[in-house]
Amino acid sequence: MSLFVTGTDTNVGKTLISCALLQCFAAQGAAVIGMKPIAAGGSLRSNGDTPDVPLAGAAECDESGLHEDVKLLNAASNVQAENSLINPYHFASAIAPHLAAQQENIRIDLAHIVASFNALQALADVVIVEGAGGFIVPLNDTQDSGDLAQQLGLPIILVVGMRLGCLNHALLTVQAIAARGLTLAGWVANCVDENMAMREENIAALQQRIAAPLLGVIPFQAQPDAGYVATGLNLASCAARI
Repeated sequence: MSLFVTGTDTNVGKTLISCALLQCFAAQGAAVIGMKPIAAGGSLRSNGDTPDVPLAGAAECDESGLHEDVKLLNAASNVQAENSLINPYHFASAIAPHLAAQQENIRIDLAHIVASFNALQALADVVIVEGAGGFIVPLNDTQDSGDLAQQLGLPIILVVGMRLGCLNHALLTVQAIAARGLTLAGWVANCVDENMAMREENIAALQQRIAAPLLGVIPFQAQPDAGYVATGLNLASCAARI
């Protein structure tokens, strides 16, 4: 029942939807845990637990050295694990993962991420893996997030940030997922632009063109609430595809 959550872009609500999925499965009695293989932005953890001195612009990390997204995933999980498994790679600069890794003379190793995922999967019924950025954002010189999804072999949940340009981004992402031989289990329309023109018509256009089920339309939230989002997700519609 584990899933890989990707998005049409960065800042489209992947963490919000990942946390909502965790809460949905937990409400069904499952043991759940979230995973964010790669986080960028904020201070560095020197050993997985102890933070180094925060760098300039480290607002995305707290005093423990955990990235804010990782904290949210941990809070939505009912299984605990080492942070080094939940978040194997954490970089200081909030930039593309491969560039952040280059800055720190690190190469993102997909085998290491897969091994961390396998360790988490041994602890929980459901692991929700939140990808970095969009579906084919580069992770190292030769591999991207789509390659990671392939190696994990998980069904995909696509978060579409409903704003101008989302149709092209969503449909290209759907094509890229199919090209990797992966299953798109469902998609979520997350209304990130409160004033988007013809939002309903855009959602209808995507429903017409995406074979996978629409799991929910998430209204704009000034203060995102994963618990509220969880009540609006229809996981039953994608159960046959998982």
